[in-house]
Amino acid sequence: MYELEWLPEAVEDLSRLDRPVAQRIFDKMRWLAENFEQVTPEPLRGEWRGVYKLRVGPYRVLYTVDRENRRITVHLVGHRRDVYRR
Repeated sequence: MYELEWLPEAVEDLSRLDRPVAQRIFDKMRWLAENFEQVTPEPLRGEWRGVYKLRVGPYRVLYTVDRENRRITVHLVGHRRDVYRR
């Protein structure tokens, strides 16, 4: 199992969402942390190189992975039309 670390900006993003949506995203990230070895992460390109995305309906969670320390760091959470513009 990987440890989940939520950066302050990601926590703020999550707090702005409706509670059921935020809970769904939180649950999906917890599932990812528990099952990361069985998942192929989706890498981003360009200026987001080294960052991965997780789709949760119309929302995206942008995160990085430290495999050595078994840690997933969540950087941003947002709607797919906005999250990459930040």
